[in-house]
Amino acid sequence: MAYRYLFKFVIIGDTGVGKSCILLQFTDSRFQPVHELTIGVEFGARTIDIKGDLVKLQIWDTAGQESFRSITRSYYRGAAGTLLVYDITRRETFNHLKSWLDDAREHSENLEIILIGNKKDLEHRREVKTEEGEQFAKKYGLQFLETSAKTNDHIEEAFQITAQKIHEKVKQGVINVDNDSTGVKESQTQKRKLTDEPNEKSKSGCC
Repeated sequence: MAYRYLFKFVIIGDTGVGKSCILLQFTDSRFQPVHELTIGVEFGARTIDIKGDLVKLQIWDTAGQESFRSITRSYYRGAAGTLLVYDITRRETFNHLKSWLDDAREHSENLEIILIGNKKDLEHRREVKTEEGEQFAKKYGLQFLETSAKTNDHIEEAFQITAQKIHEKVKQGVINVDNDSTGVKESQTQKRKLTDEPNEKSKSGCC
């Protein structure tokens, strides 16, 4: 499928918050209850439509273990969008968000970040209130959603909202698609089409 733009995404957060399950649900529409710990990074991709433009999301799921932080940091570079994930049933994963956020912003410019409180299907085990997530997001200028990778609740919206924000920046000229460090690339096919169209018009107007 031909796409207009490619956006690089990373999913970050502590081990066991559901990052791999979120990726699998979005790319394959399935939930895998037993998932091995991510070693280094995992990768997935999916193409979506944003206001008539086909956009391919290239998504990197990073390991949450401290021992892999130096490896996963390299994947922040050149990212356009980030899902910062915590587990609403484990307060320590919420307490570590600032460290993950600082890492991401240090290694990538113009990063569009959405805060994700995952596992909302486990409401009876909740340790982090929705209001706490909202307050953290507001304080640091993030989008915010609570999701469930198990029930597919708000998984689609998490990626759509973030991609739409990036798309707006592209259209407004805030993100330069010719700069590889922005995490956004324009399809070479689309570039050729845009370059060729004016030439064809000028040719038809001569003679």
